[in-house]
Amino acid sequence: MTRLLHVAAGAAQPRAWTRPFVARLRELGELEIVEYAAMLSDDEVAARIRNCDVLITSWGSRMTPATLATDPGDLRYICHLTGGMRDFIPLEMIDSGLPVTNWGNAQARAVAEGAVLLLLASLKGLRQRTDHIAAGQWRPSETEFRSSMMFDLPLGIYGYGFIGRTFVDMVRPFGPRLRIFDPFATDLPDDCERVESLAALFSGSRAVAIHAGWTEETAGSVTAELLARLPDGGVLINTARGAIVDQEALFAELASGRLRAGLDVLVPPEDLPSDHPARNWPNLLLTAHSLSQPFPKDYVSDEAFEPMHHICLDNVRRHLAGEPLQFRMDAERYELST
Repeated sequence: MTRLLHVAAGAAQPRAWTRPFVARLRELGELEIVEYAAMLSDDEVAARIRNCDVLITSWGSRMTPATLATDPGDLRYICHLTGGMRDFIPLEMIDSGLPVTNWGNAQARAVAEGAVLLLLASLKGLRQRTDHIAAGQWRPSETEFRSSMMFDLPLGIYGYGFIGRTFVDMVRPFGPRLRIFDPFATDLPDDCERVESLAALFSGSRAVAIHAGWTEETAGSVTAELLARLPDGGVLINTARGAIVDQEALFAELASGRLRAGLDVLVPPEDLPSDHPARNWPNLLLTAHSLSQPFPKDYVSDEAFEPMHHICLDNVRRHLAGEPLQFRMDAERYELST
């Protein structure tokens, strides 16, 4: 029987390792879950992994020892249940040729939906409208705050990976003018304009949605100078990573009232003091990195499945059947995955 193994640094992460997901895995092979492996040495962890056929990693995994790249033992496949893997699987494993996959487009729809929500709400001044009514007022005057449409909107998209592609598909029916900056994308749709630099993206767009991965190149790449290129009333949407944006510069623009923003993410640790003025800015929507999370958090019932679970199970079945794997990782994707 195929031997499946998960090695957790502490307790197995409950959202990843739900009861029904574990039950389905045990239909495919003999599953062992090792917890609190942070207390084990690299040699002890490597010895355990060499005795399995498939290693399944996820949030909370113990880092896979790099020595397995040259001496994998019986290990034939690493299935990473979640997204970014740099904290759990070393690049040496990718370079070794051993097949490694991750969740691919599992989060694309949920994150893209969140970005569309924030974009529409920002364009329509939803927070200002609801705050106005909550304050005892009713219909606002036409000059009270900005409101605009997505139709014919010059909409910049920073990053055209799984989420960026899904976002484009979702907003296309609204009729914006789609402009994309992604130096790694080779197959842009005919109705999208390729933009050659971030400066050009921000200069020619009225709203920008960030879907780029967090890398050394993208960290802090949305600078004060770029934000200044957005027109008055411009909109910034970020459901990717907060550290891509110069947060201090963005907050200065928002405090002045010149720009609007919808932010699911902030610079780590992604929290604001309870008395931070940004919490009350009417031109800012904050959703606390929660738009892609499933609610309620039920990890026990038969419905406790997310797309990542289905993708993992499908790839394990493909591996057992000798079929091509989905979302196989290479060095370039490894660096871009966050």
